[in-house]
Amino acid sequence: MAAPVMQTCHVACCANRTPNVLSWGRGGIIAFGTCNSVAFIQLASSTGPENHLVSGGSDNRLIVWFSQCLECVGHTGPVSAVDAIYLEDPTQILVASAAADSTVRLWLSEVECLHTLSFGSGFMMDVSLVLLPGSRVPILACGGNDSRVHIYVLFNGELNKVMSLQGHEDWVRGLEWASIDEELLLASCAQDCMIRMWRLREGAGSDARPEDNHSIIRMKEDVFEVKERVFAVSLETVLAGHENWVYGVHWQPPRYEGGRRLQPLSLLSASMDKTMILWAPEEASGVWVEQVRVGEVGGNTLGFYGCQMGPDGSMIVAHAFHGALHLWHKRQDREWSPGVVMSGHFNAVQDLSWDPEGEYLLSVGSDQTARLLTPWKQKDGTQTSWHEISRPQIHGYDMQCLATVGRFQFVSGADEKVLRVFRAPRNFVENFANISGASLDKLLASSDAADLPEGASTPALGLSNKAVFQGGPATLPVRLCIQGHGRSSLSPPPEDHLLQNTLWPEVQKLYGHGFEMYCLASDSANTVVASACKASKAEHAAVMLWSSASWRQLQSLPCHALTVTQMAFSPDAQLLLAVSRDRTWSLWRRDPPTPDSAEPNFSMYTHTDKDTAVHSRIIWSCDWSPDSRYFVTSSRDKKVIVWGPCVLGTPGVPTPGVHHCSSILDVGDSATAVAFCPELCSDDSYLMAVGLDSGKILLYKWSPPQEPTGGHDWTKCAETDLVQSHTLTVKRLRWRPRAGRAGQQGPGAPSRARGEAGGEESCWLQLASAGADHAVKIFNVNRHTLEAND
Repeated sequence: MAAPVMQTCHVACCANRTPNVLSWGRGGIIAFGTCNSVAFIQLASSTGPENHLVSGGSDNRLIVWFSQCLECVGHTGPVSAVDAIYLEDPTQILVASAAADSTVRLWLSEVECLHTLSFGSGFMMDVSLVLLPGSRVPILACGGNDSRVHIYVLFNGELNKVMSLQGHEDWVRGLEWASIDEELLLASCAQDCMIRMWRLREGAGSDARPEDNHSIIRMKEDVFEVKERVFAVSLETVLAGHENWVYGVHWQPPRYEGGRRLQPLSLLSASMDKTMILWAPEEASGVWVEQVRVGEVGGNTLGFYGCQMGPDGSMIVAHAFHGALHLWHKRQDREWSPGVVMSGHFNAVQDLSWDPEGEYLLSVGSDQTARLLTPWKQKDGTQTSWHEISRPQIHGYDMQCLATVGRFQFVSGADEKVLRVFRAPRNFVENFANISGASLDKLLASSDAADLPEGASTPALGLSNKAVFQGGPATLPVRLCIQGHGRSSLSPPPEDHLLQNTLWPEVQKLYGHGFEMYCLASDSANTVVASACKASKAEHAAVMLWSSASWRQLQSLPCHALTVTQMAFSPDAQLLLAVSRDRTWSLWRRDPPTPDSAEPNFSMYTHTDKDTAVHSRIIWSCDWSPDSRYFVTSSRDKKVIVWGPCVLGTPGVPTPGVHHCSSILDVGDSATAVAFCPELCSDDSYLMAVGLDSGKILLYKWSPPQEPTGGHDWTKCAETDLVQSHTLTVKRLRWRPRAGRAGQQGPGAPSRARGEAGGEESCWLQLASAGADHAVKIFNVNRHTLEAND
């Protein structure tokens, strides 16, 4: 079987900001909801087979995943909690679901709704299923906003309520059963900051008997009968240790020895107080006490929405209010330490950019953060995986755009009128070298690393991160943001350090726009930055140019009537392209320097208007061919068009006109992103990626035709499948600026000329995509397979 053209290298995403969104299976795989998808990561070895996964969504549906997926349709509100157990027949799965329609439903794996429980105006926040000891009779626990735990038994096809457990003083947020020998333990947690543990056993005595020792306090038992067998439920213990709402409880998964099922007495809880607690009974007294407490210290974040324990109990994970995963693992000395785990944006990713050498990727999103991803080379050099190693900017506004200026500087724009310039501190460069395997001496010797600040400082009453330089004041009335994260910098930092200790100092603010920022671009010479803001009038739609040397405004380029949606400088830095909501594009050329001014100056080269425009809807995206001869535009009208040739002659001397030199490519959906590959194909054709509103990414080869009429100039090479595609709009596409896969070749190795032998890595290209589904995806594209499929 031929290798696929596109292979998924990395997906950066995080958990949804809601409880009950993560599950750690016995197979060692963590499944969690991210936007409207389910993501999987392998973190532990398998301790048992698992063939089914159940998920519920805000689309009111329940899906049972196995070799195929079955939909359970019936809820009229978002599904907030699910649980499932195998019945006597291992092919039969009983599923319980709670939803915002004030109902709890029971389903069989044949997608048959067995029962519906209605709670009037109340809501059940969590459900848990288990089989009664020795009877194979399902029992259901529901906890909700009435502060009670309701117990139901499914017997002879009837679902009967047997009791309600009282004790919590606020909404019940989490429930989970554990089967221990012939008894059951039910853990419940609530917004009263308490965890209550209930014991269910067969048999019951009277509340008071003459022979009882009345000096011993006995808990009252509630009893019910199933199959002429009496079961009793009593309060086992109350665990008080959290200082805020407790959202999740989870028992350590059982293990199997000699065919016997052994349930460890270990309970994990997660709270909005930013901590997880591991509870266990003391060996001598049997009293449940806190064994381990882990979590965040400081910062301005809220706490945890839920927790899970690994199959063997050696790792625990929590998902936080902002979607981040927090992992801890038990060391050989039985102490717990933070572990490395994936991360990502928790809202739409709006823009991304590679650094000029293609060794790291910067992204910004509507979650008000900028994040930096790079490959982590393990010590042995055999394993490479992508991780977030810095969060340069944490803003108070939704971020919209960015542009890198050299290797260690970028400009960002958000839903404000100000542009902000950030520069990496020296600490970041050192950690980047350690993690990526790059040469620190070469990085520090480059012109981009000259005069880097040592770190960043935050004034007591300030909002901007200020640079701290070597030789500055010894004592500053500020908090230093040190890049080192308190442990070996040979590995990526955990989430709490990313939040607090990896900010980049802000070195400049740029004022001039009248409305919120929308797009940015920088030239390959790192001399000019172009910016544009939201506009409903021509006076606000002008493109502004800034000098990256002085950060002074150079020019204002008026042309468009509505918002400029994207801009791109040609690779030779001589032309600037802008596309707009007004369905037109404009092309500006860099004027030759004059003795009077050495600063760049741009003038109108050509543009389209209402009469010459080919696109009939908003133009979303644009990009340049690697030789600066052609540019491409993509639009909501589903069209992708290549324009050119762009031949710069002597000023004042007529040059060939720029026109659409390709046939019009209809991609069948709104084309929201487009990108030329910086490497030409072996037949000198151009490779192009097109992102769609549906989330799919298409690869096309385009060959300049003699007559752009037949439609034979386009060749479709590949497209992402259902699993690889984004589930919402593709917002941005960017090819790695050099051939090869980041982290797989020596950092700083020279780029090879086209056609020059470059070993195995020369056949690979990398494409990064940003999606409205909160994900950043990196794809490896095999050039040999791509060209062999033509």
